[in-house]
Amino acid sequence: MDRWRGLAEIVAIADCGTFVGAASKLGVSTSHISRAIADLEAKLGTRLVERTTRSVRLTDSGRTLVEQSRRILADCDEALQLVSHQADMQGELRITCSIALGEAFVVPIVRQYLLDNPSISVTLELTNRVIDLVGESFDVGIRTGHPNDSRLSAMQIATRSMETCASPAYLQRAGVPERPADLDRHQCLVGTNPVWHFKEMGKRIAFVPKGRWRCNSGTALVDAALADMGICQLPAYYVQDHVRAGRLERVLARFNDDAEIIWAAYPQRRYLIPKVRRIVDMLSDNLPGMVP
Repeated sequence: MDRWRGLAEIVAIADCGTFVGAASKLGVSTSHISRAIADLEAKLGTRLVERTTRSVRLTDSGRTLVEQSRRILADCDEALQLVSHQADMQGELRITCSIALGEAFVVPIVRQYLLDNPSISVTLELTNRVIDLVGESFDVGIRTGHPNDSRLSAMQIATRSMETCASPAYLQRAGVPERPADLDRHQCLVGTNPVWHFKEMGKRIAFVPKGRWRCNSGTALVDAALADMGICQLPAYYVQDHVRAGRLERVLARFNDDAEIIWAAYPQRRYLIPKVRRIVDMLSDNLPGMVP
């Protein structure tokens, strides 16, 4: 019996939720899937799936095996691609990025990547959740903050600046802060970043904003600022059009912190694979001119 038999099949079942879907994904018969899972369960001496007439549910043992199998299969694919010139620019690429950055700037680059490489399929997951790139089998994660994970490598691909803004009506009512410490007397609109950073006299200072409105959506924070509810600190691309139109005003601009670094993170050695290296290079070439 093939010692690896069943790993690809159980991962496909986890992805598709049914034996029929798994068979379609792998290009095999449903009976092949059933035999492979039965053989795997017999070899391990434990049940991996619970079957019903409509779906398949993984047991705890099955979920554990799927998590490990994804890594094994990804390593196998990586090894094959590294030695096969024919596989250089083929297969699937899985990328994740935050929603706003992805929608505004990353999507057009990935779309061009697909047009340039017709043998590659891409899954781009836009989420503000920090995905475990290794555990969830992603090739590239685009994020701010250098990843604190020994399994990952990272390359700087761009920077983004932060702006502190409020509506003219709010500032007329509450006053314009002259220094970061003045924000203690204001309503702050707080997003996913619990600490705002500024620079004063060459030193980086941290301010913990407080206010009645907290939300993990940058767009919702901008809407609150436009509704005269307080002061927000967000990446420039959220607010630049409103600032140009006069709907928002920058405050504390002379205390702006240095721009944040945007990183492309990827599992170690993944950058050696041509399709991964190519998308990282495209992001590095194009993002700096797009992200303010």
